[in-house]
Amino acid sequence: MKRIVLIVATPLVLSACASTELTMSLGNMRLINSSADPQQVMDFANKVCKDDFYMGASFISKAGKDYRFKCVRADENEALAPIPTTKINPAK
Repeated sequence: MKRIVLIVATPLVLSACASTELTMSLGNMRLINSSADPQQVMDFANKVCKDDFYMGASFISKAGKDYRFKCVRADENEALAPIPTTKINPAK
């Protein structure tokens, strides 16, 4: 009688690190590629815009992992629009 040994291997669960990078900056428009959660992307976009002397980032659109933002100046009288389900954190 032949014995059949069945070895079941469970897949390894790897904790993926989220990456976020600024892929394009043209005028006041920013393209950010990210695998992070939306709140982290919103915080990153605000930081990038504030580092460039803007008031903050206003969300425009998302396609796959690409997020489009418009950096807004205080004198433009434009409201900052966050990514849906996120919030804009106040300056620290």
